[in-house]
Amino acid sequence: TPTSNINGLVSLEIGSGTVVSGDFTNINWSNGPYFIKTETDPTGGTSYSITGTSQLLSVPYALHAKTAETVTGGITENDPVFGAWDKSTGISITESQISDLQSYLTSEVDGSVTNEIELPTSGNAGDMAYWNGTAWVTVAATTNEGATLQMIGGVPTWIGGTPPTPNVTNPTTGEIWMDRNLGASQVATSSTDAAAYGDLYQWGRAADGHESRTSSTTSTLATSDTPGHGNFITNGSSPYDWRNPQNDNLWQGVSGTNNPCPSGYRLPTEAEWEAERTSWSSNNEAGAFASPLKLPVAGYRNYSNGTLTSVGSYGYYWSSTVFGTYASFLYFFSSDAYMFSYYRANGFSVRCLKD
Repeated sequence: TPTSNINGLVSLEIGSGTVVSGDFTNINWSNGPYFIKTETDPTGGTSYSITGTSQLLSVPYALHAKTAETVTGGITENDPVFGAWDKSTGISITESQISDLQSYLTSEVDGSVTNEIELPTSGNAGDMAYWNGTAWVTVAATTNEGATLQMIGGVPTWIGGTPPTPNVTNPTTGEIWMDRNLGASQVATSSTDAAAYGDLYQWGRAADGHESRTSSTTSTLATSDTPGHGNFITNGSSPYDWRNPQNDNLWQGVSGTNNPCPSGYRLPTEAEWEAERTSWSSNNEAGAFASPLKLPVAGYRNYSNGTLTSVGSYGYYWSSTVFGTYASFLYFFSSDAYMFSYYRANGFSVRCLKD
């Protein structure tokens, strides 16, 4: 019989009071549903004029879980029964020791395969396979950078891309180089292998055609980094450069202006050429060819008139390093080899270094 507060609200905790018919916990909730009825006398007496009934839901039914504390009724066990297992004889169990086993397999029956398709089991990394209607066919991987896979006549085919640049590594310096001079058709088979000589570049110029050993000449100096033609530019006056004014920032790194090397390659610095030279077995033409780079004596093209000079007897290889108005290069012949610097209008060989 609680009393409301000044706002007319009544708070009740069901189950904590005295129950006439027994304790609240004695209610068998599994026999529900159950309802709660409230009666109210606004005057505070026992003449209840306001009544209400609500069903007890959810939470009270959780009390039914208490019946899990005990098990009522019988239990029917259908599992196999192990009857006479003598542990002293080991852990093996015979059929006579098992009752209520019901059905079991006495032999193995495998499924049958009606249509078996065998995929290729060998190949190289990157290979793929396609079904031609009767068999799996291997599509060999490509090494071309940027190649695309296209369907041609119903057959997947690699198209385009740039062939990989052939490399060679110097085990002493650890540097990776192109295995031939720019413009050469093959790796040198001797110091005087003409097919391995390659092109002759003026220092700082891009591959615009001037590097060909037979390109035309002009004495008109370029006023920008791109002359706009493929002529070899001669200059017999100081500072003996193909460009006026000179630009010391050409050929600096893989992203350098006018870098003639393939993507990912650049001109070596003077220090890198020097490290290469000091790794040779002999400091001369023979050592240059015996090195991993197999450098030939490709000669050079003269700065003042464009004529080919010292072909088959001297090697001249540009570096990216500037020395005053000159540029540094590797120089070798039959009895010596060293770094030197000379006029930028000369046409020298280029060997690219992987960045």
